[in-house]
Amino acid sequence: MDTTRFKVGWMIVAFDLPVVEKEQRKAATDFRQFLIDDGYLMIQYSVYGRPMVSHARLETHVRRLKSNLPPEGSVRAIFVTQSQWDHSFVLYGKPLQSGSPEGQPDQMQFW
Repeated sequence: MDTTRFKVGWMIVAFDLPVVEKEQRKAATDFRQFLIDDGYLMIQYSVYGRPMVSHARLETHVRRLKSNLPPEGSVRAIFVTQSQWDHSFVLYGKPLQSGSPEGQPDQMQFW
């Protein structure tokens, strides 16, 4: 059994942020930019994912996420194993098309 498929995984961050006022839009943009700068990939407009090589890295990125939360809105983070991620469905368009979920990067940072 390939145990790395259950130790390595993805941290998924989904959020719903207010964008009515100028300050709220700036906070939402800054939060998205933080996610990109921290190595997350945009899965959908308000859903980002980041490969994780261990639970220790997960804890590090949860701390970073908490320290960069916008002042308003809702942010949810969840960890899924590589095995769970590989079994996800990517569906789009009419006529219905499907694709594969994003793969682990060829090279991962360990620091």
